[in-house]
Amino acid sequence: MLTLLKIKNVALIDDLAIEFGDGLNLLTGETGSGKSIIVDSLGALTGERVSNDLIKEGERSATIEGLFSVALASDLKTIFDEAGIEIESSSKEADLIVRRELSAAGKNRVFINDQLVTQGFLKRIGMFLVDIHGQGEQATLYDVDSHIEMLDEFADVAVQLNTVAKAYRDWSAIRTELSSLERDTAEKLQLLDILRFQVGEIGAANLQPGEDLALEEEKLRLSNIEKLTALSGDAFALLYDNAESTATTLEKAQRKIAELSDYESQFREYAEGIVSARAVIEDLALAVRDFRSRLEYSPERLDEIENRLAEITRLKRKYGDSIEGILEHLRISDERLQNIETAEFREEELKKQIALMRQEYINAAKQLHDNRKEAAERFEKAVEKNLSAVALEKARFEVRFEIDESNESTFSAKGFDRVEFYFSANPSESPKPLAKVASGGEASRLMLILKTTIKASGPQKTAVFDEIDVGIGGRVAEAVGRKLKDLAATQQVLCVTHQPQIASLADRHFNVEKESSVGRTIVKARELNPSEQVEEIARMLAGEQITEAARENARAMLAGR
Repeated sequence: MLTLLKIKNVALIDDLAIEFGDGLNLLTGETGSGKSIIVDSLGALTGERVSNDLIKEGERSATIEGLFSVALASDLKTIFDEAGIEIESSSKEADLIVRRELSAAGKNRVFINDQLVTQGFLKRIGMFLVDIHGQGEQATLYDVDSHIEMLDEFADVAVQLNTVAKAYRDWSAIRTELSSLERDTAEKLQLLDILRFQVGEIGAANLQPGEDLALEEEKLRLSNIEKLTALSGDAFALLYDNAESTATTLEKAQRKIAELSDYESQFREYAEGIVSARAVIEDLALAVRDFRSRLEYSPERLDEIENRLAEITRLKRKYGDSIEGILEHLRISDERLQNIETAEFREEELKKQIALMRQEYINAAKQLHDNRKEAAERFEKAVEKNLSAVALEKARFEVRFEIDESNESTFSAKGFDRVEFYFSANPSESPKPLAKVASGGEASRLMLILKTTIKASGPQKTAVFDEIDVGIGGRVAEAVGRKLKDLAATQQVLCVTHQPQIASLADRHFNVEKESSVGRTIVKARELNPSEQVEEIARMLAGEQITEAARENARAMLAGR
C-alpha cells in the first residue's frame, strides 16, 4: 500500500505531499490540472523511464519519493537477498521508502531505504508495489497477442513459461546449427578447397612467433657489417687495448685514490666503486671483442633473410597484420575445416538431438496448454460473473484456443497456443472476436473486469486507474464505480476520474488544481472534507456554474454510497 507520495520540482509541481489511505482514493480536478503528473511520478517509483524534461523549469533537480507498506512475499524477499540489500520488516510486512532523484546534468539516482540501487532493480520490485492502468489501455484488448498474456497472468504459469522458453531456445539452436551444416554441397566443396589451401599455405611457412623481429635485427647487422666491425674495434681499443685505454687509466686512478685515502679517509668510500667500474669496463671490452670476432659478412644469408621476410609480409597481407594474427587465422581455418570434414557425422548427431529436443518442447508446451485450458475455464466464469457489476449483465465472454503441434511455424517461446477472447454483449448474438465487436465503452468496462479478475489471483498491491472510465457515463459509470469500490475492499485503489458517480464512492477524495501567482503556475492537491466533497461532485455534475440542485444531487449520491 502507498501511504505517502512526495513530489518536488516535477513539471508544474513545486512541493507536493499526499497521504493516501486504505480503500478507494479518488483524484479529481479540471482537465489539465496536473493529475497525470501525479500518476507519471508514481510510475517513476516503479522503475519506469523518466526524462530530465520533467524537472521544473528553472530548477536543477527534482525528487519523487514514496512510502510503501508491502507484503513481504518470498519472491520479493529473494530479490532483496540476491542484491544484498537489507530491509527492516516484521514477519509479513516491510516498509519501503523509494526515492528517485533527477538531475538536469543527467545524473539520476534511485534509493530504497536510503540505499543506492539501479533502475533495473527498482523495475524488478516495482511490480510488487503498484499496478498502473493508464488512459486508453483498453486499446490493448484489440491486440489479440495481448490476450494470451492476460490469460497467463491469471493462470500464474511463469514457471511453465520459463520451461517452454528454454526448450524452445535449445531446439532452435540445434535447428540453426543443422541448417548451417546442410548448406548447398557445391558451396561446401568450394569452402573446403579454400580452407585446405589456406591451411596448407600457412602450415608450409612454419612461422614462429617473433620470427620477423629477429630476422629484421639480423638483416640490420649483416647490412652494416663494415661499420659494426670498425665501431667494435675502436671501442675495444679505447676500453682496453692501448696504454691510454679506459681500463689502464682506471687502474692508475685506483692506485692514486688508494694512496690518497691513506691520508684522507673521505676517499676510502670510493675504492669499492672504482673496483666495480673496472670490472664493468673489462666485461664490456671483452664483449665488444667477442662480438667483433663473430662478425662475418654473408651475402647468401642476407638474401635468405630478405626472401623469408618477403614471404612473411605476403602472408601478413593475406591473413593478418602480425605472425600471431596469421597463426590465429590458421587455427580458425583448421577448426572450420575439421568441422566441415566431419559435418556428415555431426549432421546425423544433430538430427537425433533435434528430434529429442522437439519432443521435449512439445511435452512442455502441452503441459502449458493444459494449464492454460484449465485456467481459461475459471477465467471465463470469473469474468462473466463480474460483467454484471459493470452493466453488462447479459454479456458472454469466451477464451478460445487454436493449436497445431504438428506445424512448427506455430512454435514460439510462449508455446504453440493461439489465444483469442470472444465477446457478445447481447444474448441473441453468438460471441465473436472481441477485437471486432467490442465498442469503446464496452472495451473500457471489459478491461476493468479483466484486470480486476486477474488481480484477484495474484499478489495484492496498489492498483492505479488513470481515467479508465473514459467513454462511459450514467448508470454504467456508477456500475464501474461500484466495481472499483468492491476491489478497494481487498486492496488499495487510486483512481483518476471525471465521473461524479465514481467520485461519490471515494473513501478519500483529493482535488488537484492549478494556482497562478506572480506569473507562476503551480499544481496543488488536497484532501477534501465532506462539505468540499459535495462542492467538487456538484462541479463535476453541473460544470463551472454550480447550482443548488447540483449540490442536492451530490449530497444524494454521497448518501447512497
